[in-house]
Amino acid sequence: MPEAKRLLIVAHAPSPNTLTLRNAVADGARHPEIEQVDVTVLAPLDAGPQDVLACDAIILGTTENLGYMSGALKDFFDRSYYPCLEKTQGLPFAFYIRAGHDGTGTRRAIESITTGLRWRLVHEPLVCRGEYHAEFEEQCRELGMYVAASLEAGLL
Repeated sequence: MPEAKRLLIVAHAPSPNTLTLRNAVADGARHPEIEQVDVTVLAPLDAGPQDVLACDAIILGTTENLGYMSGALKDFFDRSYYPCLEKTQGLPFAFYIRAGHDGTGTRRAIESITTGLRWRLVHEPLVCRGEYHAEFEEQCRELGMYVAASLEAGLL
């Protein structure tokens, strides 16, 4: 049997709603029919370059804070950027944003950093805009399932 692929989810979840979204991503990635993907979920302050170097794909999650990503996710990037720069080029990734406004600045910041890392975006960024809606949970679940299933199928 082939060795399981490793999916890392690094997501800032400072509120009950954002924790629900992070859990929905993880639940999707752990769908019972996806058997050959090990999922690790870490808060940005608990994740580091060693976690990125050990994964086969990554999903990032953040809140929109003052038109930018959370300070915790920025800290994760600050600590991981140079140790990962030459070793993770082409790493498949996706991300979601819980945006009270439009998420534009947050999206731009994540895309700028991941472009520098030469990571490969494998899913259209999910921006959960405005007031909280329960449909965000299903969208996050689908994102997790898509990345994990694609990883298991060898498409990533």
